[in-house]
Amino acid sequence: MRSIIYLLFFFCPFSVAFASCGDSDDIKENKKPEPIPAPEPEIAIENFGVNLSGAEFSYVYPGVDGTHYGYPTTKCLDYFNSKGLKLIRFPFRWERIQHDLNGDLVQTEINKMKNFVKAAEDRDMPIILDLHNFARRSFDGGSTFVRIGDNGLTADHLGYVWLKLAKEFKSYTNIWGYDIMNEPYSMASTTQWRDIAQVVIYKIRSVDTETPIIISGDRYSSSEHWVQFSDNLRTLIDPSNKLIFQAHIYFDKDSSGTYKNSFEDEGATDQTGVDRVKPFVEWLKKYNKKGLVGEYGVPSNEPRYLPALENMLKYLSENGVPGTYWSAGPRWNESAPHTLSVQPTENYTKDKPQIAVLRKYTKTDSK
Repeated sequence: MRSIIYLLFFFCPFSVAFASCGDSDDIKENKKPEPIPAPEPEIAIENFGVNLSGAEFSYVYPGVDGTHYGYPTTKCLDYFNSKGLKLIRFPFRWERIQHDLNGDLVQTEINKMKNFVKAAEDRDMPIILDLHNFARRSFDGGSTFVRIGDNGLTADHLGYVWLKLAKEFKSYTNIWGYDIMNEPYSMASTTQWRDIAQVVIYKIRSVDTETPIIISGDRYSSSEHWVQFSDNLRTLIDPSNKLIFQAHIYFDKDSSGTYKNSFEDEGATDQTGVDRVKPFVEWLKKYNKKGLVGEYGVPSNEPRYLPALENMLKYLSENGVPGTYWSAGPRWNESAPHTLSVQPTENYTKDKPQIAVLRKYTKTDSK
């Protein structure tokens, strides 16, 4: 989500010295697997769900668990499972799970992630592992960020961390997909997001040929501007033919999800969501691609947005495109209250208003 806190992510060039970790066995695994024939299109019913935030919180890296960031809980899983919202997008930060480029993963953090994934697996809840970094990485504790393609930060660095993550998580039965990067934007002309994604796909497929790979669109994954900014993603090659394309949508005027003004001043209508997501859905149908709307959300204090949310979910369901609402997780209520949050209050006994709409659309239409 492009909320106010994410404005800190805008690129600020600076020189940075990267630690050299040498060549590991992982890094040598760079062969491109042989493609397999494309499968026949499948009609499948998919779950809707929510983002469970917390592990991606704070611009202090690595930070203190429980102070700067934290992991969602089994109580969160049980609540949303009870509402039928089973698909969980699980955001986390690159800097926390791998302190040095090409270095080992931070096993204490990986173990916490695994505990959450296993708890979801026990509840038959599919998980999206979401590297929530906007195609950038910090090297100074979170004050400034380097864009992939600048100052020595390369697509291979992103590929290597996903190779390692795939090795760690491929044995779980509930990994719905590897979401390789949240909301890339303003990439360098010499390092396009499509080309970065292709490197990562090949790295993952060198160790995991089964798990789907989720590719977010450029320009903050805008569904409304998908054709203008992300059409080239259809040329990506996955040797396993298991790519899922991801778009995001918010209903305020600038699509940032900040909802700074009134409903009228934001220019919203009951059809805003459908109108903005339609270019993405039509693109999926035109090119026979599988898709996901990984973020959408409306304020809890403005009921006039609820019909727009419902109309969009109905449209997505009818077109076989699942989605995950932004956002939930206990840290929203503890340290960063936000009107979009659907985290329940009063010890999980009081629903947010958006839940009444979300629980109507828990699976895509089978038609």
